[in-house]
Amino acid sequence: MEEFRRAYARLCAAPQDAVLRRLRERGEAPGRARLDLAEQSLSLETCGALGRLLPGAAHFAEVALGDCGLSEDGGRGAAPGAAGGLRSLLFQGNNLRTTGAEALGKLLRQNKSIRSLILEWNSLGVWEEGFSFFCQGLGANNFLQRLDLRNNQINHHGAGELAVALKRNASLQELDLRWNNVGLLGGRALLSCLQSNKTLKKLELAGNNVPSDILKAVEQAMDHNRDRQTILSETQNRTCVLSKEILNLKDEKTKQFLDLMDTIDKQREEIARSGRISAGRVSQLQEALNEQHSIMNSLKAKLQMTEAALALSEQKVHNLGELLSATKQEQANMAERHFAELQQQKQEGADREGKLFRDLSASNEKNLFLRNQVDELEKKCKVQQDQLFQLKQDLTNTTAELKLRAVQAEERLEMEKRRFKQSLEDMESLRLKEVDHLTQHMEASERSMQDRVQRLEAIRIALEEELSQVKAAALTERSHAEEELIKVRNQARLDEQQRLEHLEEKLRLMTEARDEAQNCCLKQKQMVGEAQVKANQLSLHADGLRRRIEELQQDLNSKEQEKVTEVNKVKVELQEQIGHLQAERTAQEGLREKIAALERQLKVLSSNHREALLDKEGEISVLMEKLRMKEADISRMREEEAQRASILQNAIMAYVQGSSLGTHSLRK
Repeated sequence: MEEFRRAYARLCAAPQDAVLRRLRERGEAPGRARLDLAEQSLSLETCGALGRLLPGAAHFAEVALGDCGLSEDGGRGAAPGAAGGLRSLLFQGNNLRTTGAEALGKLLRQNKSIRSLILEWNSLGVWEEGFSFFCQGLGANNFLQRLDLRNNQINHHGAGELAVALKRNASLQELDLRWNNVGLLGGRALLSCLQSNKTLKKLELAGNNVPSDILKAVEQAMDHNRDRQTILSETQNRTCVLSKEILNLKDEKTKQFLDLMDTIDKQREEIARSGRISAGRVSQLQEALNEQHSIMNSLKAKLQMTEAALALSEQKVHNLGELLSATKQEQANMAERHFAELQQQKQEGADREGKLFRDLSASNEKNLFLRNQVDELEKKCKVQQDQLFQLKQDLTNTTAELKLRAVQAEERLEMEKRRFKQSLEDMESLRLKEVDHLTQHMEASERSMQDRVQRLEAIRIALEEELSQVKAAALTERSHAEEELIKVRNQARLDEQQRLEHLEEKLRLMTEARDEAQNCCLKQKQMVGEAQVKANQLSLHADGLRRRIEELQQDLNSKEQEKVTEVNKVKVELQEQIGHLQAERTAQEGLREKIAALERQLKVLSSNHREALLDKEGEISVLMEKLRMKEADISRMREEEAQRASILQNAIMAYVQGSSLGTHSLRK
């Protein structure tokens, strides 16, 4: 304010004290201040200074220059000052005429900030050309909301110019034309312009010699405009509120949908990870089973080897028994014949006994070696049992975790179902574009889910193929082992046949020696007793050896039974593990079925949502048809009112033309 006062004092050679005094007064905040120079006689120099200073002054929102006695030149100089950021301009009681009207028309054509213009108690309507220029500026302005033209000597020509301006103007809401000379023709012109102007809410025509029916028609038009403005404002407010709610709903639904998809993706990732872990563990267990099968096959081969060795030892013992019996007979015969041969036979028996002792020691060593191998196998079996126990514990833990995750997933899915149902009830008012977008997104997610399910099925098929390949390899290994056993048995049979042939040759030689011994038996009867004693001692020793062999056979049989029981236990445990794995596989299949059921439920919900949206669209179309019917009724009523107004106008014109007094008054 102080800067404005200094600028005014600098521009004016003789600044007015009253103006300076008003400028010294402190007003409101910048942008809301009011410059009140009403009832001050302003000079031309002051008006020119105000016209130059006010466009650059953003302090004032309202300027009051009423009753200042401005001349035509003063009004022309002060009017450009309102081109700044003013909101209200008061020019009442200044007797503005032609030049003032032209200056105000130019101001209205250029200004975009003035909302209220007070011009009462002037003479703008005296000169038709100046007022027509003012009306042209009013028609070009789309920002002025209030215009006061009371007591401006506006006649019916000026009213016609105003009517033309009002047809072009789309912002003026209040127009005050009281105490002018509008008359009947001006009233008709203003009434006709109201058919195209829908923004004017208040039109004052009192004191203008306008008939009452035209005033009533004007009031009805104003009521209609006010109702229209209120309806438009309400619809705008509703549309704003609805648009905000729709945006909020969009954001919420997108967030909920994204959260739901994130949870579903996380659950699928967890299921896939658990499936991979279980597949890895299944492969590990399968490898362990294969190792157990290979170990069992090796144990079976070793047992078969030991059985073959035991059979060979039994055959050797049997052969030795036969040989002992044959030697007894031969010794009995040879005792009679040759004592020397008996000595040789003794030596041969001693050699044979040494061989037998060596064979027995070798068999004992083999038994010890087999015992050590059996102990090692028992240790391996214990280690494998521990590993199997750990694997069982891991399997139980994984099954428990999978069950907990499945329960959590089901709970989350139920919660998401509830939220999704509530969101569907709220989403009934969305538009077609949002529905299309959501459906496309859901179809893409469904495609991705189907692709993932297909991938999981392909992985499962690959695992089954690997299991079948492993089983085929195990069968081939088993067939190879059986072929090797057959070869070993055939080789053992050939060895036994060769030994039998060798023994038959020995028997033949012994028969020949027996014949010779029978000839010498008579000579050596004396040595028979001693030979019999020695033979008895040898038989006792052979019996001891037989008992020892029987004990060893019993030990081997007991160990074989223990091995068989342990093998059966391992088989039972492996079968239990296979059953657990099959149970886990069935549980995974149940989870897949649940996922498929949930996907079907989502499809059903989406279809229900689409149907509900289609129903809502049908209701909206029905409501739009009702609105069209209402608008048609309103247009029909407007046409009827226009027809009635035209009928009244025609009647009034006929009445005026019929009366000479009315014509004289109109000419005056």
